[in-house]
Amino acid sequence: MQMTDQAQAARAQADAFRTTFRRIRDQVRRMMVGQEDVIDGVLTALMAGGHVLLEGVPGLGKTMLISSISRAVDLPFSRIQFTPDMMPADIIGTTMLTEAAGGGHELTFQQGPIVANLVLADEINRATPKTQSALLEVMQERQVTVGRRTIRMPEPFCVMATQNPVDQEGTYPLPEAQLDRFLFKLIVGYPSEADYHAIIDRTTSGVDVAIDAVTNAEDLRTLRDIVRQVPVPEVAKSYAIRLVMATQPGSAYAPEAVNHSVALGASPRGVQSLILAAKVQALLDDRFSVACDDIARIARPVLRHRVIVNYQAQARGEGIEQLLDLILDRVDLQDSRAA
Repeated sequence: MQMTDQAQAARAQADAFRTTFRRIRDQVRRMMVGQEDVIDGVLTALMAGGHVLLEGVPGLGKTMLISSISRAVDLPFSRIQFTPDMMPADIIGTTMLTEAAGGGHELTFQQGPIVANLVLADEINRATPKTQSALLEVMQERQVTVGRRTIRMPEPFCVMATQNPVDQEGTYPLPEAQLDRFLFKLIVGYPSEADYHAIIDRTTSGVDVAIDAVTNAEDLRTLRDIVRQVPVPEVAKSYAIRLVMATQPGSAYAPEAVNHSVALGASPRGVQSLILAAKVQALLDDRFSVACDDIARIARPVLRHRVIVNYQAQARGEGIEQLLDLILDRVDLQDSRAA
């Protein structure tokens, strides 16, 4: 009887998670046209408690997507437009000399725009490394330190950053330590021909598209707890570990192409991200247990920004996507099931 009650509770949790996820997605689709994989990826990162990096040329709706999600989940939203002259204090806040109510002056702390539930870091690669580093602590520790003051971020907290892969003038590549803190890197592509028709109808007809709030911060915290409770069998753990090890030159699972072409493989954060994102996939697939297929499905957005190819591979025109295809082909699901 006890096992039956546990199974029923797990089923109810999975149903609640899936229902809320779909309601949020439906609201976002009122504004966004196409980009189904990108929408699902951003929502997966939000549910898993991770951050997401969106890469694509201007005008593809990256900013609109994130602002639409903030309205659908009814969370405070902050947008930071990164520029080369921006300083860390512009993000995290600083102490300022202000006029006191009773006369005279006093030092008061003015918190920066990073203190919000959802933070859009727009064109993050336009900021200097000094300013980019201001995000390192807040992305990992969910807090910022200014002098002796420590400010905890509100929960849920999620940084959604965008960058333009084409216009490199006046940009600064993100350091590997910061890239590793993003759960996903999602590639935003061009719309299809049918999507262009829908975009024209929605944006040039004068019709105001309304997005309703379908959940709140408390519900999102509950959904994140549900994700953490999803069990992971040993075979799925083994598969995730082998995938990450296959990206590391010199490891037992690394293909020869990785040994020749990769300068830096994925870190243990890669395994953590694979497991968390796979838990969301399992819930969306009406299961309360992670399968190897769940991990394979989200391996590319989890690993593509964590694997750095060397100069020789760049000269040969080899890209990370081809290496990931090779790794997923070599690390066989059947081997993991037999582990």
